[in-house]
Amino acid sequence: MVFNEAVRQALSAGHLAHMVTLNQDGSPQVSVVWIGLDGDEIVCGHTHLHKKLQNIQQDARVALSVVTGGKTGGLDNYLVIEGRARVTEGGGPQLVNQLAQIYIGPGTKFIPDNAPQGYITHIAVERVYGVGPWKEQA
Repeated sequence: MVFNEAVRQALSAGHLAHMVTLNQDGSPQVSVVWIGLDGDEIVCGHTHLHKKLQNIQQDARVALSVVTGGKTGGLDNYLVIEGRARVTEGGGPQLVNQLAQIYIGPGTKFIPDNAPQGYITHIAVERVYGVGPWKEQA
């Protein structure tokens, strides 16, 4: 899916995302993650093979919820993203440090250079909805 400019700006602005993955028994697992864009994929960096990554390896379906600020029709703007994720090895700390520039501030070194190579989650977006200027991008 190609994002419109409003979605692209919201996903790049440093808003925390709630990532929902599915446990083996089908129950939801929710984590707060930093997100960025790599083309038309949403990416998250990780230092370890956390439960959310193990879940993705079993079932690629994910959802993200992002409160984006602003209001539309008196309601708080938010995005919900549904898609399929894949996990790749390596590059996690570098991505986390790149995202730290947005989430914490310029010049931030959040993960040390000697950290394990970690993982990156890549989310191919299938559906975008919510309240805001992206409401019709479904």
